[in-house]
Amino acid sequence: MTSLKITPRDAATGPVLEIVGDLDYDHADGLRAVVADLALEPGQRLVLDLGAMEFCDSSGITALLAARNRALGARAEVALAAVPPNTLRVLHYVGLDQVFTCHPDSEAATAPGI
Repeated sequence: MTSLKITPRDAATGPVLEIVGDLDYDHADGLRAVVADLALEPGQRLVLDLGAMEFCDSSGITALLAARNRALGARAEVALAAVPPNTLRVLHYVGLDQVFTCHPDSEAATAPGI
């Protein structure tokens, strides 16, 4: 099991969180805490860069949904970037690929005007 590391950075469109390691039952609260502390403004886009995420279980999916709810509550958008194939497959199976906007990488997700 790998620990979770979340590295925030700012982009022109809003905050980007790079998620590294396992987003699972033991670590999902870490993402919730970081997202809860974000200063999201209306019209911004929160990007969750999952390119270095190694594993995501149902608790991790729930944390992604909580991040989405937090963004929507702030009248901001949310986007996923570089979603690993296994996680993308799960999102598709449960219909969340229709809820989340997914981009191939964080550069595409932070492009203005999307």
